[in-house]
Amino acid sequence: MRPATVLHLGKYYPPERGGIETVLEALCLGADATVAPRALVLSTGRRTVHEVIARIQVTRVGSIATVGAVTVTPMLPLWLRRATADVIVVHEPNPMALVACALARPSAPLVVWFHSEVIRPPWQYELFYRPFLDWVLARAARIVVSAPPMRDVPALAAVRDKVVVIPYGLDPTPYASMEPPPRTAGETRRPTLLFVGRLVAYKGVDVLLRAMAGVPASLVLVGDGPLRRPLEALAHELGVEDRVRFAGRVTDVERLQWYGRADAVVLPSVSRQETFGMVQVEAMLSGRPVVSTSLPTGVPWVNRHGETGLVVPPGDVDALRAALVAISSDDEVRRTLGRAARAHALEQFTAARMCSTFNGLCRAVAGETAVVPQSQPARVG
Repeated sequence: MRPATVLHLGKYYPPERGGIETVLEALCLGADATVAPRALVLSTGRRTVHEVIARIQVTRVGSIATVGAVTVTPMLPLWLRRATADVIVVHEPNPMALVACALARPSAPLVVWFHSEVIRPPWQYELFYRPFLDWVLARAARIVVSAPPMRDVPALAAVRDKVVVIPYGLDPTPYASMEPPPRTAGETRRPTLLFVGRLVAYKGVDVLLRAMAGVPASLVLVGDGPLRRPLEALAHELGVEDRVRFAGRVTDVERLQWYGRADAVVLPSVSRQETFGMVQVEAMLSGRPVVSTSLPTGVPWVNRHGETGLVVPPGDVDALRAALVAISSDDEVRRTLGRAARAHALEQFTAARMCSTFNGLCRAVAGETAVVPQSQPARVG
């Protein structure tokens, strides 16, 4: 029997990096003999490029502009209409992919991987985004979310019966269990706290900087973004700049090295845009405890309070400071939480587990014959 052709309709594909891109790549590389994956994504340049990356066929469709966070790619519907596939996986949020589906009306069944909610002004969302999203969700054979709390987001209320949970996972091989840097006799090395992510508002880095006052630790911020300069100014204003390092963008190898040097990892996100926190899994696989926030998403489901790390209310500077002090002040607590975190990640959040479940889902969808007719009108206006 020939493998089911699975077309991933995503925003970008590595080497462009982000949480969704990491998951998309893992799903492609983790396909078994029954699934043949391809990727149709957006390009940051004007030319359409065809590549084979680690045996995966990737088409990057040329774009003409970037408006806010939207890469405008007018030829994407044409490329989608030309594509042949047994299953099309739409990685959402992705406004261009939603528009392309509504215009191209592909006959193949759709699977929507709902990675996160779209946080926009209500009038923009209701007028320009929700009509396309509702049409694609209504037509989807299955809708995938990464954690049980994500089944209850308002956008999925009308289609909850089609929602399945497939937790994100990573290949644990690069994340060998790493003991924290040893201390020599008499050494007073401060513990190192690590943040990994984009420097944008919903990550809550400003809250983290305010919480650092009085914490007996250093902080390394790996990542870049539009708020870097304001955050550097805030660190100076708060008088913590001598204990805060802005490392900027780093390579994959350097990122692993930072996990090895860290004593604990902090994810202080303050918005539902943080739906899972892949850096939590990276930290756990590295044997590091996590301090994260109790968002109404999968974040606290991944990091179990008191077992794999500590969880505090989002945006609460005092609570975050108390957690950072507690985890910075006790070597044994960090080791105990770190070992439990790694065991939890190896059991629940591996790429093999994620891909095995996803491959089975694609086989099931490809074998189903009940597909919403192509002539169903789109609710796009």
